[in-house]
Amino acid sequence: MNLFPFRSAWTAGWLSAVFLAGCAVGPDYHAPGLPAQASFRSQALLEQRTSSLPAADMATWWAGFGDKELETLVNRALAQNLDLAQAVAKVNQARAMTTGARSALLPSGELSAQASRNHQSLQDPIGQLASASPGFDRNSSLYQVDAGASWEVDIFGGLRRGLEAANAEQQTAVAQQAAVRLIVTSSAASGYIQLRTLQARLEVVESRVKTQADLVRLLQLQYANGVVARLQLKQAEGVLATVSAQVPPLRSSIESTMNSLEVLSGVMPGTLHAELSVVTPIPVAPGIDTAGGQADMLRRRPDVIAAERTLAASNARIGQAVADYYPKFSLGALLGSATHASGNLFSGDADQAQAVFGLRWRLFDFGRVKAEVEFAKGRDAQALAAYQQTLLQATADVEDAMTQLVQSEKQKAVLEDGVRSLAEARAAAFSAYEQGSVSFIEVLDADDRLQLAQEQTLLAQSAASVAAVDCFKSLGGGWNAPRADVVAKAGQ
Repeated sequence: MNLFPFRSAWTAGWLSAVFLAGCAVGPDYHAPGLPAQASFRSQALLEQRTSSLPAADMATWWAGFGDKELETLVNRALAQNLDLAQAVAKVNQARAMTTGARSALLPSGELSAQASRNHQSLQDPIGQLASASPGFDRNSSLYQVDAGASWEVDIFGGLRRGLEAANAEQQTAVAQQAAVRLIVTSSAASGYIQLRTLQARLEVVESRVKTQADLVRLLQLQYANGVVARLQLKQAEGVLATVSAQVPPLRSSIESTMNSLEVLSGVMPGTLHAELSVVTPIPVAPGIDTAGGQADMLRRRPDVIAAERTLAASNARIGQAVADYYPKFSLGALLGSATHASGNLFSGDADQAQAVFGLRWRLFDFGRVKAEVEFAKGRDAQALAAYQQTLLQATADVEDAMTQLVQSEKQKAVLEDGVRSLAEARAAAFSAYEQGSVSFIEVLDADDRLQLAQEQTLLAQSAASVAAVDCFKSLGGGWNAPRADVVAKAGQ
């Protein structure tokens, strides 16, 4: 077999590939800088706050609240949440796409074999013509074995830009998975705090219902003995009805909150009701360490990482589109054996070989190529704006959460002083009423003021704890964020 043409074509293609290796058209990517300040505007206020709990570890901040039930709930959600399972599946899809893009740079080969037996018709044109030949045999066999290989030589870097984009998109999927993880942890923690707040409010209302019911029974006895007027009794019964009416909506909210937490944990509603029905105090916000300031936060926020990796991918897609302006070269080879007699397979006369040096060029389609390039540039400009917007929003999220935390804790401290004073005022009013020195209206008014202050205190405590959750979320806590150099190399 003469393989000289085959070797010549293959050698020429290989030398061309080596000569132009490393040439990749399109813009090279340079990550934009982080326009971060040394510290947050609200960081000084945050550092002045005092907490009964130490600063939480940023990677597992939910454990810093010191509530075992909260920690168990968040860990269960991380293990079983179905939104997080979908995010993991998207990472696997992106990883498969990266593998495919990497494989496109390598030669591909295939092995084929066939054995066929044919019986020729004498009625079709071929059979009629062939039957006139001496020694015509209607039956024939063919045995063939071939090994082929092909390779698109990535001279202008279109395939390499595609791999670069696929790598960046895989890293985007990993960052988006981390973003879903943050949403799951913060939603579980916030929902748990809301549940404990509703349960605490229900206890306040039920306590007042009991107090009002006792008061009504006392007034009923006094009315029966002619001590109090009918007006005072009816006023007390009206207040009792009004307070009792607050119980059903609170119970309904508690039920729906439990259902939401169970769905978040990937279990059927009702599964965790017995566990969550055991009332515990509203979790207290732990200390928050913002060491590193804005720059550190932006490096660990998964939405910022995802936006930056999306920008890198869109930049690579420009080069992939530009590569279509240039010709694409490919090398192909086939070695095999074909014969009508199985005994002659792989004999010298049955050998066959083929070498191909291919060229494909969209020479008369430059208008469409230009449109594709402009489209890729537009996507890149959109990704850049989205990245810049993400940076701004990330900083605003942190500033908002810090301010809310500090101000809610200040509000709670003031309200606690008010509750103590109003509790004393209510006791004094009731004592004065029993002595006949004040009317029953003063007692009812003192009750209303006390309950309102108690509920406001609970809501302030809840707002502070939720704001702490928002602080951890906005700072990018809840996962082990990779270093900048690791992010740049991930997936390659």
